[in-house]
Amino acid sequence: MGPVLAGFLQLLALIGALALAYVPLGNYMAKVYSSDKHWRVEKWIYKGIGANPDTEMRWLAYLRGVLAFSAIGVLFLYLLQRIQGVLPGSLGFSSISPAQAFNTATSFVTNTNWQSYYGEQAMGHVVQTAGLAVQNFVSAAVGIAVAVALVRGFARSRTGELGNFWADLVRGIMRILIPGSIIAAIVLVACGAIQNFSGIHEVGQFMGGHQQWNGGAVASQEAIKEFGTNGGGYFNANSAHPFENPTPFTNLFEIFLLLVIPFSLTRTFGVMVGSVKQGYAILATMATIWLGFVLLMMWTEFAHHGPALQAAGGALEGKETRFGVGASSIFAVSTTLTSTGAVDSFHSSFTGLGGGITILGMQLGEIAPGGTGSGLYGMLIMAVIAVFIAGLMVGRTPEYLGKKIGTREMKLAACYILITPALVLIFAAASMALPTPPHSMLNSGAHGFSEVLYAFTSAANNNGSAFAGLNANTDWFNTMTGLAMVLGRFLPMVFVLALAGSLAEQRPVPATAGTLRTEKPLFTGLLVGAILIITGLTYFPALALGPLAEGLAS
Repeated sequence: MGPVLAGFLQLLALIGALALAYVPLGNYMAKVYSSDKHWRVEKWIYKGIGANPDTEMRWLAYLRGVLAFSAIGVLFLYLLQRIQGVLPGSLGFSSISPAQAFNTATSFVTNTNWQSYYGEQAMGHVVQTAGLAVQNFVSAAVGIAVAVALVRGFARSRTGELGNFWADLVRGIMRILIPGSIIAAIVLVACGAIQNFSGIHEVGQFMGGHQQWNGGAVASQEAIKEFGTNGGGYFNANSAHPFENPTPFTNLFEIFLLLVIPFSLTRTFGVMVGSVKQGYAILATMATIWLGFVLLMMWTEFAHHGPALQAAGGALEGKETRFGVGASSIFAVSTTLTSTGAVDSFHSSFTGLGGGITILGMQLGEIAPGGTGSGLYGMLIMAVIAVFIAGLMVGRTPEYLGKKIGTREMKLAACYILITPALVLIFAAASMALPTPPHSMLNSGAHGFSEVLYAFTSAANNNGSAFAGLNANTDWFNTMTGLAMVLGRFLPMVFVLALAGSLAEQRPVPATAGTLRTEKPLFTGLLVGAILIITGLTYFPALALGPLAEGLAS
């Protein structure tokens, strides 16, 4: 079997698995967030934190819950890293420096999981499990909670109440993320991923020196890092490491894990607003972009330029031979179009245009299908903008799901789509203009600029992957990417929740003959076009200086 055929067969198998999970998982998540019953263990948690899960919150109260909970998470994880040197199970690793501890704390709390350290050489068992793994669960649950609040904004009328953040948070963890991660971890262990708390031990000699490995609770962390679209690797090689991702089957399984919740949330959306067709329209938009990017990536990486690539069957530099070009291309697109950031190959080694595809995927806003929750609310914001554009074209007041899209709603949507590009371009420009930050670039020219552009695109869009040639473990990059992650995560949430509150207060508008049918293929096409045009107009100059220049020159 040729590598191209193998890649396409894996793609078909992945699509089939996602299709099988779509309806049951989407319906189950809708039931989770619509139920008025609480599990006994959930009642204990509510009692422990002093929360009343039956109290409805308006958008400001919901936002305060999100921000307060996340701020506590940053503080706790920062302190845990700073005292690592005196903790049991630290494997002899010293405490993390202030700048790197700040960067890592903000990274995991914001569901970014950007890592400026070597996991197996910096973090002991306590920080990995009690710190990083815990944040993998709660940060994913926060994203789903905000998405559900926006869905309630569309579904409800004449009320500003969006549900209860604490109930949404706890249910997301207890009823979705923990059960799914347990199943996933068992599958990974059965297929060869490690799960232990062993210490550091020598496994042989390498280039005249001793090679050492440490164990860890890898399979359990790998499960939630993919299922919760987190992405931080236990080892520096991330999902290219055989302890995390041992076989071609586990590779495809991990891609399935990182896609299944974001895609299935469109079904949850359709059920909660009372029209599954609306969910299918959003799903079609996400799937069209995702599949288009996968096919484009496979074409760029299989294109044979020169005898070396012809002999290898594709651009194999930076890719694991046990996965091949096809599976690596699917993983790269899926991890950058979601907010996962896990890698089974190294994006800096992709072809010039292939690396550009990974950057563009993040610059779309990671909405196809995006992260757990963040993908859905990002796509719904783009749907609001597309409806507004359609309204301007026909001279009607734009409506979406029976809600008028007026001045307030458009201002909030516009702020949402502007804040992340502003962070990316301002921080990247500052890094290139100042004298010291460019010293972190391994490469010069277009590829060196792509390293910096990729770093801030990844940070501000809460992805976490990187062009590995950039040395990000400096005070400048630790601080600036940390700020980009915090602002890129929580400022958009402010606008999302404010929009949800505004929509929930409206009276429903009855559909008429002139109402835009947002469940039809025409709207899907309009939405895809709006996303690509807005992203292209925003980022084209920066892309032209980096990956496009490199790709056209090769």
